[in-house]
Amino acid sequence: MPFQKIELDRVAESVITQIEQLILRGIIRPGERLPSERDLAEKLGVSRPSLREAISSLQERGLLTTKANSGIFVADLLGSPFAPSLTELFSTHDEAVFDYISFRSDLEGMAAERAANLGSETDLKVIQAIFNKMKLAHDKKDALEEATLDAQFHMAIIEASHNVFLLHMVRSMFEMLKKGVFYNRQVMFSRHTNRSNLLEQHKTICNAIQSRNAKAARKAVEEHMDFIKNCMQEVNKSQANEEIAKLRLEHTRTT
Repeated sequence: MPFQKIELDRVAESVITQIEQLILRGIIRPGERLPSERDLAEKLGVSRPSLREAISSLQERGLLTTKANSGIFVADLLGSPFAPSLTELFSTHDEAVFDYISFRSDLEGMAAERAANLGSETDLKVIQAIFNKMKLAHDKKDALEEATLDAQFHMAIIEASHNVFLLHMVRSMFEMLKKGVFYNRQVMFSRHTNRSNLLEQHKTICNAIQSRNAKAARKAVEEHMDFIKNCMQEVNKSQANEEIAKLRLEHTRTT
């Protein structure tokens, strides 16, 4: 883990500052377990009493939490930005789905633009590495892994934008996406043609960022999100047609 040795002066405060920065920058994430007290003290180069003082302060402030017989974890800082009743409302109305896709297009287009301009060489290597894994999952026809890597790919771009507000906002939105609040990514991968198109779109996004073409990166993200919107509209239309067909079949059987 990316911990650095602490200077002797104001040890506990220095530990607090370092852990705060790692959480703020999204390097250690909600739900992630910290190393054991002994290991963490060694990594930071501090005494265990000083470490305990820092951990206690961070726990009081709600940044860290203890799980019995499991250790110290980064607290669930994301949660949901919306009340459960509003989340339920989102999940049952198409209007929310398409507004969500539009919102992602705006935010992630900006993030891709920033990543192309501001991302470090290491940031770009991470994005490329995740895309390479997506390609392997596609070749193996592993739709579940491909969908998981899809989310990781987009988060890597957000991280490469180096904007902490954007990072935590989008992470919160992705938590809702993973829970199927807005739409099920598996639906997107149910058709081979969709999977191939989506992979090609991610390749275009990746290549634009790798070449540091900010405008092309933003455009590629926007076109990708437009494709998702169109796919969801097709899915909705298909489902509506199926319901009508079932009614016709039922009527035919009873007449």
